[in-house]
Amino acid sequence: MPCLQSESLECMDPDRTTPGPSSAAGTEESLRRETVTAPLIVKDLSWFFSPLWNPRSKTRSTRFEDGVKSNQVEAWLDDHSDFTRSYFLRRASTVSGPQAESPLPRVPRSSSDHSDLLRKGHHHLRPSSPINSSRMSALMYRPVPLSSHLSAPPDCMDRFSPDVLVSHCPCSPRSPRSPFPPHSSRFSFSPCLSPIRPSSPDLPHSPHPLYPTATNSALCGHGEYCPWMMELLRGGLSSMGSVVELCQGAVLHTGELLAAECCCLSLVKKDCGGSNSLEEVVAPTALGCLSEGNLYSHAHLELLKGIMGCAVATGSPMNLRDMSGDPRFGLNDDQSSKIRTVLIVPIKNHRGEVVGVAGMINKRNCCNGSVSVFTNMDEKVLSNHMDVLGLVLDNVQLYESSRQEAKRSQALIEMAQVLSKKHCSFDVLLSKMAATIMPFTHAQYCTIFIKKQTLDENDQISFSNVIHLECEELGSTCQIYRRERDISNIDQSHALQTLVAMEMLKMSQISEETITSLICCPVRNERSTNVIAVCQLMKKWSIDSDDMEAFNRYDERLLEDLALYCGLALQYVKAVLITEERRASIEVTQEVLAYHITAAEQEIQALQEASIPSVESLHMLDFHFSEFGLPEERSTQATIRMFLDLNLVQDFNIDYKTLCQWVLSVRRGYRNSVPYHNWSHALSTAQSMFAMLMATDQLKTIFSRLEILALMIATLNHDIDHRGVNNSYIERTQQPLAQLYGHSSLENHHYNLCIFILDNTGSQILSSLSAEDHRAVLHMLKRAILATDLNVYMQRRTEFFKLAKKSRVNWKSENKKDLLRSMLMTASDLSAITKPWPEQKRIANLVTMEFFAQGDKEKQEFKIKPIDIMNRENSPRLPYMQVEYIDDICYPLYKAVSRLFDTCSPLLAGCKKNRANWMHLAMEAQDENCENTSCVTLKTQLEE
Repeated sequence: MPCLQSESLECMDPDRTTPGPSSAAGTEESLRRETVTAPLIVKDLSWFFSPLWNPRSKTRSTRFEDGVKSNQVEAWLDDHSDFTRSYFLRRASTVSGPQAESPLPRVPRSSSDHSDLLRKGHHHLRPSSPINSSRMSALMYRPVPLSSHLSAPPDCMDRFSPDVLVSHCPCSPRSPRSPFPPHSSRFSFSPCLSPIRPSSPDLPHSPHPLYPTATNSALCGHGEYCPWMMELLRGGLSSMGSVVELCQGAVLHTGELLAAECCCLSLVKKDCGGSNSLEEVVAPTALGCLSEGNLYSHAHLELLKGIMGCAVATGSPMNLRDMSGDPRFGLNDDQSSKIRTVLIVPIKNHRGEVVGVAGMINKRNCCNGSVSVFTNMDEKVLSNHMDVLGLVLDNVQLYESSRQEAKRSQALIEMAQVLSKKHCSFDVLLSKMAATIMPFTHAQYCTIFIKKQTLDENDQISFSNVIHLECEELGSTCQIYRRERDISNIDQSHALQTLVAMEMLKMSQISEETITSLICCPVRNERSTNVIAVCQLMKKWSIDSDDMEAFNRYDERLLEDLALYCGLALQYVKAVLITEERRASIEVTQEVLAYHITAAEQEIQALQEASIPSVESLHMLDFHFSEFGLPEERSTQATIRMFLDLNLVQDFNIDYKTLCQWVLSVRRGYRNSVPYHNWSHALSTAQSMFAMLMATDQLKTIFSRLEILALMIATLNHDIDHRGVNNSYIERTQQPLAQLYGHSSLENHHYNLCIFILDNTGSQILSSLSAEDHRAVLHMLKRAILATDLNVYMQRRTEFFKLAKKSRVNWKSENKKDLLRSMLMTASDLSAITKPWPEQKRIANLVTMEFFAQGDKEKQEFKIKPIDIMNRENSPRLPYMQVEYIDDICYPLYKAVSRLFDTCSPLLAGCKKNRANWMHLAMEAQDENCENTSCVTLKTQLEE
């Protein structure tokens, strides 16, 4: 502390002008032996409210760390009460000393001047001290922060009025008559701060902090506390109001404190591109005696905006004391008479980032129009207040943002709920969504303009429809009405401007002639390239008054949300219309399909009246049954015979005419142009299943009647509407079947067409089943038909082969029964390989014809070489490929089925015979023209 250093100890003895060495030595000795018996306690918060205290000052962290400790200083002052009394009386007298002469106009003292504190303070003293309470109020240590916020260099500090500085703090280190060097220390005495509790053990402890008792200390620059800051600390975030209210309170408070004629405040706003711009929060507001007629013109406002932008860019205060004489501005007479002095201070957050800027214009003494200048002390006061505002502003903005986001979330949820519900019309849907955000934005009008799809007669873009809503406040609530307005009676200029620019339009203009406050937002389609509508909010009314205000950024976000949901609604309605059209198209297609797939009445009647041959005459129980050469009428009669002999018609009460129509419809579902996968193949597959069921009593025991019904229906429909190509080709060509099902496309299509026929009028053979049985049959049908996909067979056959190796299998498990049904479906589907050799050879040629046709398509369409079995160039190798097919696919399956059910052994025997025949053809081909690798393979297989 400067007054306790060796060079400043001379002023401590009132009786001597120059003390001797012994006196100084005694003083230092008394300081060294002083002890602390009670902790130091700050009695109030006036240190925080001091205009010289800077929350960003780095020196405050070393307040009592350098030099003599504070408790030692207080103890020394208590022990030397005579010196203390004489010193502070002498220092108080400097207030009325020669400092009255000043080169600048003298600012009159406020009623709460610091000098009054020497007479009005009430503090506790040691009983032995003769100093009264008014003098003891000066016993307070405070840091003097470096002038980091001052725009003037340190060497220019003395040019400011000394009496102004003294009026703020009589013991300021910059006082001309102060006995301490101006910059020699960080500590000084200041009556601006309340006392620290003396460390004497004789002093009774005060239970409560001491707050200022002076009634006229209303302004923090001239008293012991700041009412604005006290409100910030007392109320918390919830009582600070909005960001605008907080900024208004801060700038108006400091404006009155600094006796400014006008004050303003702007915050930094970042746009989408990352660039900064100033957003006016507190417009230039008149203070003191400035009348409303003397407000600044547009030129003045642009000048102030430029100065504030410079302060934001540099991050430093700007104290312009003579605007008229500054060549940088070149003001005319009108401007120089309006703006003479300007004090601009940036607002920084806790990270040191500039978040705003505050400005004071024209310092005044009184209401007579005389103008003074803003001093360094004024700059400090404003800087400290704005530093506090910057620290609080982040939290208030976050708090306000959280509240606004909560309201926005509520609005989004309500709009989503509206969108999810079914509405009678599109206009009603948009009206309900628009009505959702109106209470949140306090807009009086909301209009949605729907763009016309085509240009008008003048080749101009226009709107085809308009949805107009009005909000009427009824006390604490509001009622929203939809007004039927003709589009020609509504101003479309701003909506058209937004439609052309494809950007948000915001306008806020309030004058005596016009009142405009609106925002327009474009509504885009799913590609985000074309604007399909425009949403417009107009006339935002203030909550607390009947005045109109501008829409803020939260209103803009809500309008953008509404535009987004309107776009979703438009796409939703469009999708619904497309879906309805497609559904209608599907229904028409189904009607056409049902008509063409249903046999003629005469054909149904003929089958119904025909005499059905016996199974013996049709050889239906023979595993070597061949449908080749069987007339179509006889093939349908054979199908009826299988259902009759299995007692399915009787057990499930199937109407006989319905059964006849269903059989004929299934036959018509197969394509005659397909060489192999046609109705003949379906009949052969069903006959193989029928033969296994009739020959094996164990299968009748394992399967329920419902399962047998499902197996017979599945075998007849397992390849219905086959296109002559496999799933790989369908997926490669991206046919609709592949897009519809994804995997096992053909098998899924077969199942769906099977269900379509079962549901077709007149073909409902399952109509007598209960709902539970009906669901069970459909489930088994799907599993059985999908099992004919060879990929599914290859995935599940290992498990089946393991069961076949067991001596006894318990088939009560549903999983095992499902596996058995799947394997029997595949065995029936591949049963052509077990037929007599002439039939097998004929069927092999049909299959080869179908496969080669697909290979030709792949060559032509994809320019690729097909696999061997589909490559026509490999036709001489057909016997080899057939042997490989039997060894890899067929033989293991029939071997497992025969091991489980010996009555099915004819299937295995037929498979072996046909393999031998194909092997014989292969060997003949080998003798003529054979490759070595093929010969080795065949010989190995023969040995096996």
